[in-house]
Amino acid sequence: MNLHLQDKSVLVLASSQGIGRGIATAFAAEGARVLLFGRQEASLASVRDELRAAGGTADYCVGDVTRAEDLAAAAAKAESLHGPVYTLVNNCGGPPPGSFEAFDDDAWRSACDLTLLSYVRAIRHVLPQMRAQGGGRILNIASSSTKAVLDTLLLSNVFRTAILGLNKSLAREFAPSGILVNTLSPGKIATARVEITDASKAAKLGLSKEDLQAKQRAEIPLGRYGDVAEFAQLALFLGSPANTYVTGQNVMVDGGWSPVY
Repeated sequence: MNLHLQDKSVLVLASSQGIGRGIATAFAAEGARVLLFGRQEASLASVRDELRAAGGTADYCVGDVTRAEDLAAAAAKAESLHGPVYTLVNNCGGPPPGSFEAFDDDAWRSACDLTLLSYVRAIRHVLPQMRAQGGGRILNIASSSTKAVLDTLLLSNVFRTAILGLNKSLAREFAPSGILVNTLSPGKIATARVEITDASKAAKLGLSKEDLQAKQRAEIPLGRYGDVAEFAQLALFLGSPANTYVTGQNVMVDGGWSPVY
């Protein structure tokens, strides 16, 4: 299937590792011109070199998703190097685990800046580029907590769910401009972040991480954690010109774990 991504300008946030890295790799393999974004320059440079060695076009911009000026710089650099951004992949690490009484106002503000406001700002910066070229694609990476809340992940439960309101509202507002907006909600995808949350949950339950993971695999109909490359394949389609009619959706990528409602 031709996804028509050749030479499309793609900006992927938090792409030095995990899901972001996997998505950036997939887009580069399809001929897109990818700008990586993250805080660790050494990691970004390593990913860039890897993508170039495989024949892809990739550059990077160092910055923090919680800093508005860094996101503005990334959008400008993507346009300068690769042309107007066609696909924006909003992605970020998650806020810390914990229960309600563990978080003060600063923790709530920080979680909002990280998980929700970063997406708002990134969209704001690429929107003029997308409108000027007659369309684009926006992908918002969320979490399976948008379908069923996850114990110990209160802040993520709240702000990942808020992304859905943004997603649906912008899908309707941007449709006349040819901009399609979707959310991808991963379940247990094998990443460093999942290892951390599994360890935290296991400690709370008095289990080893390995025993907890075995129990969680048994609860997933496919019987295993997902792979980053599997997740990236769906991101490729939804973020490409081949997707012409899917917008405003929250697509679960969780091996069938989430409830049916």
